[in-house]
Amino acid sequence: MSIKPPFTDLEIKKAEGGFYEGYSVPIALISKISMALLVIWALVWPGNANSVLSALNSNVLNSFNTFYIIAVGGFAFFLFIIALIPATGRKRLGAEGVKPEFSNFSWFSMMFGAGLGVGLMVFATAEPLGLWGSNPVIIDGTVVPNTEEAVQSGYRYTFLHYGFHAWAIYVTTGLSLAYYAYTRDMPLTIRSALTPLFGKMINGPFGHIVDVLGVVATILGVSVTIGFGVSQFVDGVYAVTDMSWLMNGDAEAPKPSVVGLLAALFIIMGLSILSAVSGVGRGIKYLSNLNLVLSIILLLTFVFFGSFAFAMTTFGSSLVDYIIHFTQMSFGAYGPLSADEFAMALPEVAKGLPAEDIASIFSGATNAWGSLDGFKETLPASVTALENSDELAAALYAAGTEGRQFGWQAGWTTFYWAWWIAFSPFVGLFLARISKGRTVREFILGCVIAPAIVCFLWMTILGGTAIDLELTGGADGAILGASNTAKLFVTLGQMLSGGTLSGLTIMCVVLIMTFLVTSADSGILVMNTIMSGGEQDTGIKHRIIWGVILTSVIGALIIAGNSGAEANPFGALQNAMIIGALPFTMVMVLMVISLAKALYRDNHREKIAETTQAAE
Repeated sequence: MSIKPPFTDLEIKKAEGGFYEGYSVPIALISKISMALLVIWALVWPGNANSVLSALNSNVLNSFNTFYIIAVGGFAFFLFIIALIPATGRKRLGAEGVKPEFSNFSWFSMMFGAGLGVGLMVFATAEPLGLWGSNPVIIDGTVVPNTEEAVQSGYRYTFLHYGFHAWAIYVTTGLSLAYYAYTRDMPLTIRSALTPLFGKMINGPFGHIVDVLGVVATILGVSVTIGFGVSQFVDGVYAVTDMSWLMNGDAEAPKPSVVGLLAALFIIMGLSILSAVSGVGRGIKYLSNLNLVLSIILLLTFVFFGSFAFAMTTFGSSLVDYIIHFTQMSFGAYGPLSADEFAMALPEVAKGLPAEDIASIFSGATNAWGSLDGFKETLPASVTALENSDELAAALYAAGTEGRQFGWQAGWTTFYWAWWIAFSPFVGLFLARISKGRTVREFILGCVIAPAIVCFLWMTILGGTAIDLELTGGADGAILGASNTAKLFVTLGQMLSGGTLSGLTIMCVVLIMTFLVTSADSGILVMNTIMSGGEQDTGIKHRIIWGVILTSVIGALIIAGNSGAEANPFGALQNAMIIGALPFTMVMVLMVISLAKALYRDNHREKIAETTQAAE
């Protein structure tokens, strides 16, 4: 039985002359106009933008939290399954007999360069410390936060957020792009990954929408990354120079001020745009090669001066614990707890309380960031006046457990899944570019497991030292009390002193700066690649424009996030990213279905060809 050949006649109409020569005008204009409108909205009506984005984000999480969790769990299991199946795992990303473009050492080095970026610098200590104090095991009362017993569950979820699932998101996008580019000679762009499902339809407006969603997701994902990185850069500069204007004036827990963030943002993005205009990109490329060396120096500092024995013990036990709970964490989604469901779960003695008191109790019991002691302090007089009020308070708090679990998952895990999904066109395209000639199995196992193990080691060596300093009392709460982006520098301050501390701090600032500049430059290149229909050599003028747009988006959303009753410079940025990542998550689900169909039908074609050849 014959089977028709795959659709590969992908046509992306590009301008033949003028300002957009070589680019798809619809993709470029829709992407730029949508980002320009977001910037104008955030600058002209910052309070409205902040509140609306917050409300939209709440609605997205209430409705799609389960979708985010199950989709990412599905990505991970899909990849492992096709890697293990012999017929699909041995398929080569390229023509028969083509050799890998890079040696194994170079390939792994470049992957590590992609993984050891801004996120790991910012959250190396902040992530383990944050999850040591709050995770689902702590929320359900099994262990006490910030104790030795809480370390294992804290690292269980640290590994979840930076482990196999995170890299599975990148590889899902990367493998989809690489498979069609190298086995079917199609453009290295998002819409190519959906051709098995939609065929010629992908050449029209639907294909433009798919590519635009990739551009929007990329710019919002890169914006969050640069936003966090700029904040840590300001913390590092402040640690070196003690320039108080960079901070918000809080003596106990100083955080970067909006002025400091914007100043640093303009410097970083200015350097990135300058590298595109003046050809400094080559120098930045050489400088970025030092990132791995500087990262190793930082890691060795923690090995020799930190709590290495504690970290390695934690690494071993936590890795086993993570694997044991892998399936449960992959698909264990929580839904929001409604006020009516909460009221039905209350003890009988509490069901007769006034409606306004029940509403107050519901708010406190479902607060994912609160504690039982804090909850007791907010109870209305109608509860504290009852007999056995302590036991009743515990029962009321327990009734809100599901709501707290949902709030925690939405604030931690779903935020990360949205972030990695928004970042996946960037990292996925990079992984695809360096993996021509690899088999599907090599690509999946090499790009999921190896970088994840590096992330695990990084998090346990740096974060484990911070936790050990707090456990033994050496830090005396100083690291826990610092802002997330300052925790690394405070940890270094607890380990070192004098010239060594100053040198390491300056090195970290340089490392953050080069990560930021190269990340911004690479992100802009990816956006231009999508708009040009997969071309890797894009024009300088469009890179400049996207550099300005990227700067404007980050700056405007920082200003918007700092307005309103609950000022958070990164609140609007994070909300916009989660909202923007949702449509691309749906595109990724279609990518998985499309790739499964392509692999199955290509394997079927090969069997028919072999049978025909044998018959002849």
